[in-house]
Amino acid sequence: MIRIAKAACLATALGLVSQLALAGSAAGLWKTIDDETKQAKALVQINEAPNGELTGKVIKLYLHPDAVCDKCDGANKGKSVNGMQILWGLKKSGEEWSDGQILDPKSGKIYTSGAKLMDDGKKLRVRGYIGPFFRTQVWERQQ
Repeated sequence: MIRIAKAACLATALGLVSQLALAGSAAGLWKTIDDETKQAKALVQINEAPNGELTGKVIKLYLHPDAVCDKCDGANKGKSVNGMQILWGLKKSGEEWSDGQILDPKSGKIYTSGAKLMDDGKKLRVRGYIGPFFRTQVWERQQ
């Protein structure tokens, strides 16, 4: 009986530790939501380097799985959006990440970007900026 109680306490503690780790890191799998239709648009895998810098890559497209980045410049022009790196260079600054860049494959434009965890790490507010103007999306963490 004591072993079962200890095992239950250990499982609870490990679950709490993993939730706290998620709350502080943006690394993981995120579902993006289309601004207009409010439907799931893509899954983005975000990785966090030891220095806290974030990068993100599309790993699944829901609405248009065969989409290519026709409006992109350079190496991404005409490439499949699935597998494309769309987020890079975000640096940890307190509770947020900033000074990175994000690519909008639909327009081909690259924006200055920032991100902040919300709702105990279950959501990620992602912003793209051009000058004083910005667009915000809230991505949902996937398990």
